[in-house]
Amino acid sequence: MVIKTLANEQLLYRYDCQFHWRNQDYQSFEDFLAQLSSRKRKNIKKERASVLAKGLNITRKFGHELSTFEWKRVYELYAGIFLRKYGTPTLTEGFFKAVGAALKQRVMVVLVENDHEIIATSLFFVSDSTLYGRVWGCDEFHDHLHFECCYYQGIDFCIQQGLQTFDPGAQGEHKISRGFLPTRTCSAHWMEDEHFHQLIQQSLRHEEKYINDYCLELGQRSPYRKGFRP
Repeated sequence: MVIKTLANEQLLYRYDCQFHWRNQDYQSFEDFLAQLSSRKRKNIKKERASVLAKGLNITRKFGHELSTFEWKRVYELYAGIFLRKYGTPTLTEGFFKAVGAALKQRVMVVLVENDHEIIATSLFFVSDSTLYGRVWGCDEFHDHLHFECCYYQGIDFCIQQGLQTFDPGAQGEHKISRGFLPTRTCSAHWMEDEHFHQLIQQSLRHEEKYINDYCLELGQRSPYRKGFRP
């Protein structure tokens, strides 16, 4: 095996804008809500209350705590999202079972039950400092259930576990009003062909300016109270 050592100048850096939540040493979800503007705080409370009113049972489990049947439902719900949209679920049922058994507490799963039947799920990966999301699936529609499973449960978990950052995945300006702020991200790439390297580098330089402006513009839409410093 030949391992190439790449100097920094040979790499192509691509920048993007995602939406991340950061823990300000909150002691509870209410502490987090207290830092939001009144309108945003009321909206989140309203969304969570609407889910609670449905009588759904929502639990969080680590990867090794799920039964074989629960992992089967996680896969079915995940795959169903793709199949309904004429897509292809790239992850297998075996993958979910294996990753849960191998990573254990590095995997966190939200399970939603209605009349003792699992009808929705979200899956996250846990590092020492960050929660990464997320795989999502459901076969029943309930208002705001997606936000509860994919955002609010994750925030609550970060606060309880003392994690500093929650990266819920790419895209989604709607995340801003729920406490996630625009964050510039970076990925590094290598192109062997020098001609393509130069062409792509020029494109990335133009894209970086757009991303910087985009992050700056969205930063003006912070949901937090005036004077809050993330």
